[in-house]
Amino acid sequence: MAIDKQYLSDVEAILSHRHDQGADYWTTPDKRLIKGSPFSMIDCIFYLLELGMESTDPVLKECAALIFSTCQEDGRFRLYPKGSIYPCHTAHAANVLCHMGYTHDRRLEKTLQHLLDIQYSDGGWRCNKFSYGRGPETEYSNPFPTLNILNAFRFSDSLNKEPALDRAVEFLLEHWTIRKPIGPCHYGMGTLFIQVEYPFRNYNLFVYVYVLSFYDCAKEDPRFLKALRALESKMKDGQIVVERIVPKLATFSFCKKGKPSALATIRYREILKNLGRIDR
Repeated sequence: MAIDKQYLSDVEAILSHRHDQGADYWTTPDKRLIKGSPFSMIDCIFYLLELGMESTDPVLKECAALIFSTCQEDGRFRLYPKGSIYPCHTAHAANVLCHMGYTHDRRLEKTLQHLLDIQYSDGGWRCNKFSYGRGPETEYSNPFPTLNILNAFRFSDSLNKEPALDRAVEFLLEHWTIRKPIGPCHYGMGTLFIQVEYPFRNYNLFVYVYVLSFYDCAKEDPRFLKALRALESKMKDGQIVVERIVPKLATFSFCKKGKPSALATIRYREILKNLGRIDR
């Protein structure tokens, strides 16, 4: 997919932030690859891919090389130079690299196996970091890292073949029933979750439905179908309307708050295709 002329100004704006943190490619000299949101390296790669930039573009190839340079022997990714390596960090790296076409790279294959090896007992993925203290709710996995990992695995040969992924889907579907904040990082399904956010950055209704639509075990599940209906109830004239956007992205043409988004609507139509409701 090539970059449409109407989005060239958005691409230029994203590229203009390349050196904001003291190094090239939206990062710091010591490789803090998820620092500086909404213009971190990981964020910006996703924006550029969404706008149609090919992963073979020199900028994105250099970004991929930087991410791979942080890969550890066991498959984890150190996205910060110091401190613990949490599963959510590896989830971010695996997700973006899979979107860039590196799913079958031997380094990433090791990462995907590592993620399967550390799956938590409830089917999701969980970091041992308790910023909100400990309570019964923190015994659950973290929903958003789990969704990111499923988003990565949908590019793999394990899609709809690996029982461990079906367990992860069930964990996320059960969150639709629980609704309350769960996991050490307290991911809930409240007012902000239900607002349609685009581009995909946070745990919200749109990306939740989008990712789960790739998994056969979700497609006919009543919880998934209720989430889909909730998303569709917010559409206007068959188009996705952006309800929530981080202020620093407010000037971008592809994700105007309160306006239909053509690119977001393409993602919605992909949901319908996954469900067999349209051919393309």
